[in-house]
Amino acid sequence: MTTQVMYASHPMDVKKYDTQRLRKEFLFQSVFVPGSISLAYSYQDRFIAGGVMPVNQPVFLGVPENLKAEYFLERREMGIINVGGSGQIVADDQVFELGCKDSLYLGRGVRSIGFISMNENNPGLFYLNSAPAHTIYPSKLISIKDALKAKAGTRENSNERTIFKLIVNGLVPTCQLQMGLTELQPGSIWNTMPPHLHDRRNEVYFYFNVPHGHSVCHFMGEPSETRHLWVHNHEAVISPNWSIHSAAGTSPYCFIWGMAGENLDYGDMDAIDIMELK
Repeated sequence: MTTQVMYASHPMDVKKYDTQRLRKEFLFQSVFVPGSISLAYSYQDRFIAGGVMPVNQPVFLGVPENLKAEYFLERREMGIINVGGSGQIVADDQVFELGCKDSLYLGRGVRSIGFISMNENNPGLFYLNSAPAHTIYPSKLISIKDALKAKAGTRENSNERTIFKLIVNGLVPTCQLQMGLTELQPGSIWNTMPPHLHDRRNEVYFYFNVPHGHSVCHFMGEPSETRHLWVHNHEAVISPNWSIHSAAGTSPYCFIWGMAGENLDYGDMDAIDIMELK
């Protein structure tokens, strides 16, 4: 298991970052490593993003040294979305079956977490988010068919997309974690456009189903001082509360959004007018 530490940053400092520094501070690249676990620990809301790719044997989640905990979820909660082949997650004495795009919430206090692929030739790709938790809520499986669905954007504006709310208030009780995924429709390339800010929450975008040979340009920074990162399939970007988070791809794609912070109000966002972007 490897853990990449990503420090919190001030918007005034980020204005001076070159491309290499931007990528170092905000881009999490090696999300899936065969037979292993890869984590990124962000000081933005103490958020953890990671990937688990079991192949021919189970992979069990250990404890990063900087958590100083007896087990991973001693003081945390976790959300997991599978973006690969069918698999299982064994959480203490419970076994959960996850197909592609199914999700699982694990509450504080779960001691042992194991990941299993049902077919080593089409392994499960378990993307996880974790945040500090103040109390215990029961673990729950949320299949993609049970997600709260919302349509957004239009084909004319190249931003037609479907939002699947999975681990959100109304479907499963959580302390502060929220997760879901967005699919762009054929002919659309823009996500979260017009953009917005989450002044009370940090957000992480994980891009997947980006076709081979294509890429996504992720936009971040203050509305009046935007920056961009070119990201590839199975890469994630940390988005501080002062930063917009939007993207345009060279092809349609999907992404998982995960949030943690002060509240569980999905609609708590500050809209930015497109004409204000610089």
